[in-house]
Amino acid sequence: MSSLLSLAAGRTAKWVLATIWLVAILGSFAAGLPDKFSDAEENESTSFLPGDAESTKALEITERFQGGELAPLVIVYRREGGLTAADKDRIASDRAALNALSLRATSPFGAAQESPDGAAAIVQANITGDGEADTILDPVAAVRERVSDPGGGLEAKVTGPAGYAADQIKVFENIDGTLVGAALLLVLVLLAIIYRSPIFLWIPLLAIVFAELATRSLGFGLTELGVTVNGQSSAILSILVLGVGTDYALLLVARYREELRRHEDKHEAMALALRTAGPAIFASGMTVIAALLCLTLADVNGTSGLGPVAALGIAVAMLAMLTLLPAWLIIWGRRAFWPRIPVYGTEGVDETHGAWRRVGDRVARRPRRVWIGTIALLLVLATGLLNYDNGLTSGNGFRDDVESVAGQELLAQSFTSGANAPTDVIVADPARVEAVSAAVTAVDGVDEVRVVQRGADGVLLATVLEPDPFSTEAFDLIPDIRTAAKRAGGETTLVGGGTAVEYDLRVASARDNVVIVPVALAVVLLILIVLLRALVAPLMLMGTVILSYAAALGVGAVVFDVIFGFPGSDPSLPLFAFIFLVALGIDYNIFLMARVREETLRYGTREGMLRGLAVTGAVITSAGVVLAGVFSVLGVLPLVFLTQIGFVVAFGVLLDTFVVRSVLVPALTFDIGSKIWLPSKLAKHEPAASPPPPPP
Repeated sequence: MSSLLSLAAGRTAKWVLATIWLVAILGSFAAGLPDKFSDAEENESTSFLPGDAESTKALEITERFQGGELAPLVIVYRREGGLTAADKDRIASDRAALNALSLRATSPFGAAQESPDGAAAIVQANITGDGEADTILDPVAAVRERVSDPGGGLEAKVTGPAGYAADQIKVFENIDGTLVGAALLLVLVLLAIIYRSPIFLWIPLLAIVFAELATRSLGFGLTELGVTVNGQSSAILSILVLGVGTDYALLLVARYREELRRHEDKHEAMALALRTAGPAIFASGMTVIAALLCLTLADVNGTSGLGPVAALGIAVAMLAMLTLLPAWLIIWGRRAFWPRIPVYGTEGVDETHGAWRRVGDRVARRPRRVWIGTIALLLVLATGLLNYDNGLTSGNGFRDDVESVAGQELLAQSFTSGANAPTDVIVADPARVEAVSAAVTAVDGVDEVRVVQRGADGVLLATVLEPDPFSTEAFDLIPDIRTAAKRAGGETTLVGGGTAVEYDLRVASARDNVVIVPVALAVVLLILIVLLRALVAPLMLMGTVILSYAAALGVGAVVFDVIFGFPGSDPSLPLFAFIFLVALGIDYNIFLMARVREETLRYGTREGMLRGLAVTGAVITSAGVVLAGVFSVLGVLPLVFLTQIGFVVAFGVLLDTFVVRSVLVPALTFDIGSKIWLPSKLAKHEPAASPPPPPP
């Protein structure tokens, strides 16, 4: 294993590996693979549902009824106090002009439907989707250019499912460039601060960029195999590769610098760095990969798709940091570190005596008091979970003002809120249509039910809901509507449409939370047991990371409500935050405890923890700051869910870095003592060497 990890340190191998990476990246660009990965994204909510969801089955039948998936495009006109004759002329003129445009995949706009209060009117057409973003974007943009905000007291907005879809697509179209650019800039600044070298920072940064490009190129292959990728998972993938890649680079470089002071030959120094830091990087990468692959058990296709794609990203980042980065570091040699060049023969006790050693010494004086106080603090932070609310929907998930949301609010002032996105009810037996219609109409929250179309599959009914169709109030009506419809029309009666899709997504997300979390815990615990060859230490580490996760999510729930004023959290936030924080939190504990185990073999558990903390403290802290910074970049995107993921993970990583890994884990280790290595022989190990005295 060690000889394989140190492969990149070979005098010839370094050139071979550097060349292979360069040719691979140039080849992927020539084939346009990174762009093809972006083009393969599927951002329609229906593409994330499992095939056995009722709304998925309903959609298949509805598409046969309508000749494709129709997205209503709704124009809302409104004047406070009532529409004037001039307003009505304007609406008629707009309708005629838009129909004259013959917009792509768009049906003609129907006659204006005036509201009961006379203050508003809606004009509607349908866009037939074909999976291409421009099929939605182009007609919506053309309509908005013609009708939006005419002035003079008349308000006009374009909304409906097509309007919402267009606004979401526009956000996702700009995600990759905006996100990667901001994240790379942040990493560049942080690396400049950490290394204080105008040359060196570019070496790990370019290695990370190569890993990102390779991931997107290989990721396109996964999409061809049927893996679902959307804009959100693509954004998270980029952040994971940049953040984790930087972490692994920092760990390897720190050990390489350490060895350059002990060995004159740079190849020998790198070989030793790879043999010592390499196993920790490999174990960390495999832990994160295993945790991410647990997402493939998800019912939500977008979540299950993130699993293999993100696992691929971690694998590529790990491979790049164990092959490409070492090769480049050796090629550049010591001069790359200028002006802080590591000089051979300058190693000493300073590496194990510094700020982090002093932190360890303070914790070691009263470890029990420290870990009890720290756990109490984390439990207090976790009480914020009492404020958790999963009220975030596609209708209120934008952080900025968007026209589709403004149009829905305008429509709701004069029409029934659900008028622009009716819920579909498909009755297989035409003889039961009247009974189903009456039963569904009797459900509280349903405004009206009307026949839309008859066909070979039965009869399609449009059900207009009283609440906003993109609200949790509307989602809560779906079970009652389904119960009533099936009781009157039989089990073959299906309820679908946008509101039902959102409801089924929330049900699937709740199921995923319950199923995946324990599986991920078991997988990560198993890896830790194998890595540390102990049982007590892995159980302790898992407990601290879970507590840290609960504290981070609790703080996030309070911040989202009290400070940001978000309408709620996405139902999948707890699962994503858990996977990232447990996997990445264990990351830092692996870095620490692998070194502690190494030092324990020589000096015993207490001194091993002190030395391990002293040696890894600076690099793990730097890695934590970089990873937290990179995840916080998700906040530049105008989507509430990504902002929430960025905040919770960033806060959780910092909490893990500065509190859990630096204080809680050492305190528990000092208090438990050598028993932490039970049942391995290390629990009874007597150190062969005495610790050196501290420097004067």
